[in-house]
Amino acid sequence: MNKIDQLKEFLKATPKDSFLQHALALEYIKAEDEESAKQLFENILINDSGYVGSYYHLGKLLERINQNQAAINVYQTGMKEAKLAKDNHSYNELQAALEDLEE
Repeated sequence: MNKIDQLKEFLKATPKDSFLQHALALEYIKAEDEESAKQLFENILINDSGYVGSYYHLGKLLERINQNQAAINVYQTGMKEAKLAKDNHSYNELQAALEDLEE
């Protein structure tokens, strides 16, 4: 059983687990299934807006598929959530990604 199948099995027991969804989205990126990854990241952020790590990965994915304005919006929203969570590391990562994109 590959990682994608394993994660899907785990998600059957806990379908709203943001960590498992995030891990599955990252596996989809490795498999070059950007649409599935995008849907998972968006689902995470709809249901768990405080899951800050997903903003960075969704933003980078959006950049790769040439949706730069959407990526900017994701980074900005993620920065607000990181600030609320007092997560300075994630805030700085998102800010750097935003600045790189806006250059």
